[in-house]
Amino acid sequence: MKKIMILGAGIYQVPLIKTAKRLGIYSIVVSIPGNYPGFELADKIYYENTTDYDKILEIAGKEQIDGIVTAGTDVAVITIGKVCDELKLCGLSFEAAKVAANKLLMKSKYEEHGVRTAKFREIPLDAADVAERVAELSFPLIFKSVDSSGSRGIVKVDSKADFDAAIQNVRENTRSDYYIVEEFIEGEEFGAQAFVYRGEVTFILPHGDYVFKGDTGVPIGHFAPYELESSVIEDARQQLTAAIHAMGLDNCAINADFILKDGKTYVLEIGGRSGATCLAELVSIYYGFDYYEKILRCALGEDTVFDCNSHAVPNASMLLMSEKDGVIEEQTDRNPKHPDIYDIQFDHKPGDSVHKFHVGPHRIGHVITKGDTLKQAVDTLHEALKNVEIKVR
Repeated sequence: MKKIMILGAGIYQVPLIKTAKRLGIYSIVVSIPGNYPGFELADKIYYENTTDYDKILEIAGKEQIDGIVTAGTDVAVITIGKVCDELKLCGLSFEAAKVAANKLLMKSKYEEHGVRTAKFREIPLDAADVAERVAELSFPLIFKSVDSSGSRGIVKVDSKADFDAAIQNVRENTRSDYYIVEEFIEGEEFGAQAFVYRGEVTFILPHGDYVFKGDTGVPIGHFAPYELESSVIEDARQQLTAAIHAMGLDNCAINADFILKDGKTYVLEIGGRSGATCLAELVSIYYGFDYYEKILRCALGEDTVFDCNSHAVPNASMLLMSEKDGVIEEQTDRNPKHPDIYDIQFDHKPGDSVHKFHVGPHRIGHVITKGDTLKQAVDTLHEALKNVEIKVR
């Protein structure tokens, strides 16, 4: 029996663990202690920080794993690269992982290789002359932690009066002694899922984003297909492919964020893992294959075929969120059985504490739908959401 190490036991790693179990793959789950749903599904558990790559490399060697992977989070990507390099496993390299997990390194690679992206500056965390350092950039600006995920440590600012609060937010969400400030590109935000395998980009699937407007835009849902002019789609493909190669990514899923302005695609950032917020499910539904299975088989070094030409099912998703901090009192799904409701999931049970939605990890569930047309999928999504109720007190 092959062994897969899955980093993280949270809601976005659960489908990987379940898929491994279905395929007869022995799952070793590594995570810090906590109330994480993946623990009860794993074949074996190690309570370790997924960023401690030396410790996890030691465990991986002892367990003689055949592959290592995660989904929906950037924090474990460097560890995956380290273990893949040292144990000669299939996955992104340590160097590429370091670029993917650090927004400054990523942006520097884009600049070096001519990938279209926003202008930016590196700022020491204790710098007192921030205004002078960003004087050549135009408002609005985005202050970004270089090593966070889930929209943490990312704040939009409209004037110098917002700097102190933005810097404090970054400070609370970084382990680094610097951050970046970049120009906020006013345009249409969208994303793409992709996979790079043995040096080739096997597919690129643009998707639309439903965005929660907080300190910055936080994705709360997605839909595909995303209707774009053919010239824009081609430009997005070129920019994403160039960015993937600039970062040195290979044998991994890709989660990409873009801004479309004046018909041109700007690359915001790319993660060397599958997207969160139902994006792996979006790929599975659209192409008609189990994307989690493809991710696992690639990580195990198995020959993996991505048949993306014979299937294109429109689909849409939305997170379930709370409008306040509190405790779940009850949750009800009143939807009748419907062929186009793909999944309705509650992340918690009554009695669990939840947060007022601010960043992606504050989600409390999701709804995913499909249809013969995108309009049909979206209409079904909105109807399904009306029939889901979660009471928080």
